[in-house]
Amino acid sequence: MKSNIIKAFAILGKQLSEASTNEILIKASELSTKENTWFNKQSIDYALKAVSSWLKEDVLIEFTDKYEFNNNPKRVAVICAGNIPMVGFHDMMCVVLSGNIFYGKLSHSDKYLLPAIADILIQIEPLIKDRIIFEEDTLKDFDAVIATGSNNTSRYFDYYFKKYPNIIRHSRSSIAVLDNSSIDYSLLISDILTHKGLGCRNVTKIYIPNDFDFSPLIKASQEYSYLLDHNKYRNNYDYHKAIFIINNISFIDTGVLLLLEAKELFSAVSVLNYEFYDNIQTLTDKIELEKENIQCVVSNISSIEKAIPIGKAQEPSIDDFADNIDTMLFLESL
Repeated sequence: MKSNIIKAFAILGKQLSEASTNEILIKASELSTKENTWFNKQSIDYALKAVSSWLKEDVLIEFTDKYEFNNNPKRVAVICAGNIPMVGFHDMMCVVLSGNIFYGKLSHSDKYLLPAIADILIQIEPLIKDRIIFEEDTLKDFDAVIATGSNNTSRYFDYYFKKYPNIIRHSRSSIAVLDNSSIDYSLLISDILTHKGLGCRNVTKIYIPNDFDFSPLIKASQEYSYLLDHNKYRNNYDYHKAIFIINNISFIDTGVLLLLEAKELFSAVSVLNYEFYDNIQTLTDKIELEKENIQCVVSNISSIEKAIPIGKAQEPSIDDFADNIDTMLFLESL
């Protein structure tokens, strides 16, 4: 069964990479963009491409061979977020690959893409049909929980699901730590503005030296000037710009993105926080204190531990688990 499932996911990967010719995905994408105007074809295509990069037979074999799963399938309730397209796919994949039953509760913001992908997967391997269930009403009769939400909803999840084995994820964001050496600003701006900045892997704050030159970042942001044609993004940009002006708050306007000097990790849509640093070691210690709120660290500085290269924030590997919690290890323990 395991080898059949891996082969099915590998075939799925090929189909996702050719999504523009797949009628099921085309319809799901159209419905998604009508239902949730934060989504558009570009963001969906980007998400499909990222997922398809995991779905290669050798990658899947290496990924699953690290674990030993029993033959007693558990029903795993998965509460999916809806901030970016298909953000629940990795959990669905892990549950199915582990031999368990995916019992999914979708966000109203993203309720078409995962079922469409599941339909394709089941067409490829009908044995998977009983391993993927979507629930529109109240979740019931499950053995374990994986839930992703905001800081407020995660507290509710912690209470409501405390008697079950669980992974409860809360709000996180990502940061960039930069020096004045070579930076590909086009890649950096993609880490900031891909998916309009809505994902937990989007950089919402940059740490920069005191003599940092903003000019290349401002220039690179123009690659995303089309975001101003998006009504919701433009409303955020205009609103926050007006608030800063009314309250006499100093900021830098790139014409696409508002740069604000601020201590906070999290920033609003259309706003990028920045903070100057003097000493890398002091900054590293500071980041360590915030690690529970940080999804990933992007940097061009080799001494920054566990940092990923600039431009790779939205391209996680298959074993780059959300909140740094090994989902497969959790499923193995059930």
